[in-house]
Amino acid sequence: MQAVGRPDLTALEDLLLHRGSPLGGAALTPRAIAHAVTASRQEFGACRYTALADALPQRIAAAQALGDAEHPAWSATAVAELYCTATRLCVKLGEDGLAAVTADRALTAALGGADALTAAEAHRMVSSAWRRQGRYARATDVAIAAAQALAADRTAPRAARLSVQGNLYATAAYSAAKQGDRHTAHLLITEARATATRLGHDHAPHGSFFGPTQVLLHQISISHLLGDAGQAIDHARHIDTTRLPTRERQARYWIDVARAFAQWNKPEPCYRALRAAEQAAPQEVRRASVRTMATALMRHDRTLTGVQTFARRIGALT
Repeated sequence: MQAVGRPDLTALEDLLLHRGSPLGGAALTPRAIAHAVTASRQEFGACRYTALADALPQRIAAAQALGDAEHPAWSATAVAELYCTATRLCVKLGEDGLAAVTADRALTAALGGADALTAAEAHRMVSSAWRRQGRYARATDVAIAAAQALAADRTAPRAARLSVQGNLYATAAYSAAKQGDRHTAHLLITEARATATRLGHDHAPHGSFFGPTQVLLHQISISHLLGDAGQAIDHARHIDTTRLPTRERQARYWIDVARAFAQWNKPEPCYRALRAAEQAAPQEVRRASVRTMATALMRHDRTLTGVQTFARRIGALT
């Protein structure tokens, strides 16, 4: 397997910070913009981060231009969804400053006329941005408030509303765990699990995956954050990876499993999990946290066949 380069965010930076508008020959029609939103979701789900980084600035500019021209209300949802995807990409690449900007743009666009589900998802991106800045209590509060507001909304289909609401509670639980607040994290993930039970099945409206499996994925992360590596692995064993909807979800699962095994001081299963993550999505394993794990595994290079090559391939050795 060949090494994969880091995506270039220069064009996105220009759009965000210099108001560049690389429209090129982009088609300014609702159908074209809807296709761009869907393509962005699919590229993120497939961990095709380089292609996504290259395409997002033009797609965002086109969606904004469409709103300026004749479809302001419809455009608000498209722009907000594209900025939500941009936030997820920036988080993946460790660009926390840019993630704060894109999350703000997502929420600004959503409040300009987007539907309730998109506005709630934009709030979730703001919560993620706060968490990435180390503001865990603020991140938790933002997600909880958005979930409560959405619970009172009846404009969206029930399944989609429960899906977005449940993700907000799961996100809030993760932020509480990052702060070390075990009590709040458990209360919130219990609320997310109750929401998943009401939903009854895994659901993916508009690319936002939620259901019992998503709750388990968060329980793996939360248990690891709270120092419960064994419990994290117990949660992981209840997940059928073949049923995870995207390569991004599959790779995230394996990386979280690797983190738990690393915390448990079990290098061999940690390495196997990282290799499984790479098999699912090569660009996902170039994240800083994965490189850190790979560097730590180098101490076991005599027993972990190929670990040096793996570390070099993902950029842990330069």
